[in-house]
Amino acid sequence: MLEIESTALILVGYQNDYFAENGILRGVVEEAHRVDRTLDHTLDLVKHYASSKLTIISTPIILKPDYRALANSVGILDTIKQVGAFKEGSVGADTIPELLAFGDRITYVSGKVGFNAFSATNLEDVLKERKIKNILVAGMVTSLCIDSTGRAGYERGYKVTILSDCTSARTPVEQDFFCSHVFPLYGEVATNEKLKAEMPAAGLMAAALAA
Repeated sequence: MLEIESTALILVGYQNDYFAENGILRGVVEEAHRVDRTLDHTLDLVKHYASSKLTIISTPIILKPDYRALANSVGILDTIKQVGAFKEGSVGADTIPELLAFGDRITYVSGKVGFNAFSATNLEDVLKERKIKNILVAGMVTSLCIDSTGRAGYERGYKVTILSDCTSARTPVEQDFFCSHVFPLYGEVATNEKLKAEMPAAGLMAAALAA
């Protein structure tokens, strides 16, 4: 069982370009309803733990208008540059309003310009400051940012759990493959409901309020 005080939920890519109905990159996922499902499960999880001692961190990707961080990009990063996604100052780069509604309960870590949420950011400093030992990873896209961030966390000594129903891949086959064959190589895979059952929030919340 994970100890809530030493656990952090890392939210990757919860921005309009992925999750808004007119998001530039919403079509990266073949079935739009899976994007909505990912968001619903994530918001359910954040709401469940909002009054607990769980650390919740969002790591948006925001790129300069000249996309200099992607100068030699290929694949989906080149697509991001070509379509103008996650451009600094654009609505698409903004954090989705559903997440902003939680205010300062969520800590925002800036600097992410690629797949890995640890690279070029102070994410690890924040985790060390809060004595985090376990990380939960949620967001977009399973085979890219989620896998890269999970691996980086494992390599830094954190116990990693990927939240299967709080992530989306480009296709259902890809999602199933990563959850069944890739993530178990370096971490655990859990659903929103399994996590809530195994890491209760209510008792700790009451204790925190009484302190």
